[in-house]
Amino acid sequence: MAQSAVAVVTGSNKGIGYAIVRGLCKQFKGDVYVTARDESRGKEAVAKLESEGLHAKFHQLDIDDKSSIDRLRSFLLEKYGGLDLLVNNAGIAFKNDSPAPFLEQAEVTLKTNFWATLDVCRSLFPLLRSHARVVNVSSFMTKFALDRCSESLRNELRACNSVDDVSRYMTKFVEDVRAGTYQAQGWPQSAYGIGNVGLSLVTPILQREIDADTSRNDIIVNACCPGYVATDMSSFKGHKTIDEGADTPLFLSLLPPSATSPRGEFISDRVVMPYWS
Repeated sequence: MAQSAVAVVTGSNKGIGYAIVRGLCKQFKGDVYVTARDESRGKEAVAKLESEGLHAKFHQLDIDDKSSIDRLRSFLLEKYGGLDLLVNNAGIAFKNDSPAPFLEQAEVTLKTNFWATLDVCRSLFPLLRSHARVVNVSSFMTKFALDRCSESLRNELRACNSVDDVSRYMTKFVEDVRAGTYQAQGWPQSAYGIGNVGLSLVTPILQREIDADTSRNDIIVNACCPGYVATDMSSFKGHKTIDEGADTPLFLSLLPPSATSPRGEFISDRVVMPYWS
């Protein structure tokens, strides 16, 4: 008997992630999982969806905790035998007026937004079935940060052709911040922006890796900017609602079978955007 299709949205007990789950509950033909670090908050989100007549499930996930990722992987493998949709939405951002030293911001932000997200991909990608979709929720800060890198650094980042290449530059950014030389080395003062640069840059590389696996077909990986959304991450200053912010991630999540585009791209408002100015 065929197993049910399954979708997982990381960091989805509130904000854009919650709206993505809400949209998937209406359109995805399968089980949809809310994930959150805190079990009570995750279950509250599921109950809220139930009050709207929508049916989601919950599984605990802290992407900063490798054992938590592994538990989710084991659960999906045992219950579903695979995975059909992964939306990497979990992330953090320090407020503009945060008193935290920039080194702390760089270390914490990159740990979650880049390396932890990459851990999720490395753990769950082997579970992706043919026709699966992956959406990396990035930000317009990708282009903002790239535009503020020095030209030479931008060229070096452009030349990255492996996940290891991108990872080395993310490590270098943190090391340069620690040494107090990051601006001299061409980096902007935006830990959130650089984390998004890393996530956006690995997206086409991950697509190429998936395409090289001939045991599966029609798996599509894209990154996107949801726009400036009114959430606690933006101190509710965004001009978009969470449902408006969820539109592009949902569009990418529900790309039809054998879609040829977008594929390994960066998308904003359903339009493919260039990485480089």
